[in-house]
Amino acid sequence: MAFRRRKNTAAIPRTVPAFEHIVTEASDSFLWRLDDYPWERNVWNFHPEYEIHLLRKSSGVALVGDHIGEFGPGYLSIVGGGLPHDWVTSVQPGELIEGRDIVLQFDPQRLRGSAGFLPELRELEPFLERSLRGMVFHGRAALEGAALMERMGTVHGLARFCLFLELVDLLARTDEYELLSSPDFSPALDATSLDIIQRTLTYLFQHFAEDLKLPEAAELAGMSESTFSRFFQKNTGNSFSDHIAKLRLWQACKLLADTDIPITDICFQVGYMNISNFNRAFLRKHRMTPSSYRKLSKQRMTMRA
Repeated sequence: MAFRRRKNTAAIPRTVPAFEHIVTEASDSFLWRLDDYPWERNVWNFHPEYEIHLLRKSSGVALVGDHIGEFGPGYLSIVGGGLPHDWVTSVQPGELIEGRDIVLQFDPQRLRGSAGFLPELRELEPFLERSLRGMVFHGRAALEGAALMERMGTVHGLARFCLFLELVDLLARTDEYELLSSPDFSPALDATSLDIIQRTLTYLFQHFAEDLKLPEAAELAGMSESTFSRFFQKNTGNSFSDHIAKLRLWQACKLLADTDIPITDICFQVGYMNISNFNRAFLRKHRMTPSSYRKLSKQRMTMRA
């Protein structure tokens, strides 16, 4: 059975602990779901099940463990059990993106337990280990994987299960992927910590272009500055300043690629106070200047046309 999640009218910040409890039907080995955005589980969350996630529409920022990156339509990833994750799109109040996500969640122990009488499943073990850090797929693997995810929504029962096996085999064999989170990322996965981090990440995403300071974030979290600094580093894998910088540079890349806004204006729009600091930060992150990035982005768009 497929589930479609509809609009949640609550504001994005939550006070509900973000452990996601996943329930599959008795007749299903895994959960396939079509999600609108936003809804109540679009938060920094974790669960023991593995999740294969396809972003069908819109763009935004991908948060997987300590990874901060950009996503757009066709972004296909897998997140291993226990790894916090979220995919955030800026929306206007009341705006709904129908069918933004296809989510597939499965218990890896079912696959491991079945390997005793289906020995071919043992071939998946290295893939399951890699997935614990999160993976995003590119090229042919992403295109074919997305097509399989879409086809699953049109069939049920054994036909859907066969597509699932084809999908995990494709993702396990491809070399067209990037590992996302650092191997030493180890957040405190208790409900209180996740609640605080979720509210903090939401606030930072909404205000990163402003002159954000550590003291106000610490006050939001109800902690001293030193305690919050250590807490934030442990639970996001980034220092407070690095997290803000990554969000600003993500937005800068989006504006450079999608608009003709002058680079100096982009610098100030994303929160930098002077062009020199912006250029240095961009060069350090992307190993090219903002002008080179814009030129390369335009060339890629022309090639796709």
